[in-house]
Amino acid sequence: MNNDVIAVIGATGKTGVRVATRLSERGRAVRTLSRNASIPFDWQDRATWPAALAGVSAAYVTYYPDLAMPQAEDDIRALIALARQQGVEHMVLLSGRGEEGAQRAEQVLINSGLAWNVVRASWFMQNFSESFMLEGLQAGELVLPQPRAREPFIDVDDIADVAVAALTEPALRHQLLEVTGPELLTFAESVQAVAQASGRDIGFTPVPVDAYLTAAKAEGLPDDIAWLINELFVHVLDGRNESTTDTVERVLGRPARSLAEYVARMAASGVWSVPGTSVNGKAA
Repeated sequence: MNNDVIAVIGATGKTGVRVATRLSERGRAVRTLSRNASIPFDWQDRATWPAALAGVSAAYVTYYPDLAMPQAEDDIRALIALARQQGVEHMVLLSGRGEEGAQRAEQVLINSGLAWNVVRASWFMQNFSESFMLEGLQAGELVLPQPRAREPFIDVDDIADVAVAALTEPALRHQLLEVTGPELLTFAESVQAVAQASGRDIGFTPVPVDAYLTAAKAEGLPDDIAWLINELFVHVLDGRNESTTDTVERVLGRPARSLAEYVARMAASGVWSVPGTSVNGKAA
């Protein structure tokens, strides 16, 4: 057993919870960090950072709400400076593909002097089942800003597997690991796949981004999340990411999971059923 402590910053998030679980299953010592953890970590309260990193040898870092945010570069710079002071040796940073702000934060890590990895990911498939798109799919209509490009959606389980490999296999250090799913799909095609797998009639309605954000803000969407949605749908989904990589297969020795595999698995769980209905005899 390796007793070096690996911190997981954002351990309640989509990738963080999976990375922490996989590391624990491998017998690694894991410190799960979030705002409500026994040892808290809050991106907005730097006073929480020193105790969170004390005695840590490596860290998996996810930035909330997204590394594209204007504040992210400065926060990552401050975190890395503290990590160096505290003796952290290796940092694996989750980043977003095609996000200019995220790439500035990546460079801070790459040039830091720490052992490093960047896991730069395309859009998560799990946004359809664990995030802001779920409610619309359950209701039978997903309304989003008009997407301008196809996307190689990636299964978060693949991201977690690659991140764990980066954390535990020294041969992978000092690499930017750009991970995608195996195929380019539109949002409409993805919603259709969800509908077919779940046996439901689910529509996809694209609207102008300004109209979407106006309605969302009226329902209480925070300004920072509104900024992020605009950034993603106006700039990132402009065609710059209309390509796939073989990184998952190169690192893990198996192909990246397809959207069809993901929707079949999630449909069987009942996540897209109308809330309150029964799936395989169980309440959805």
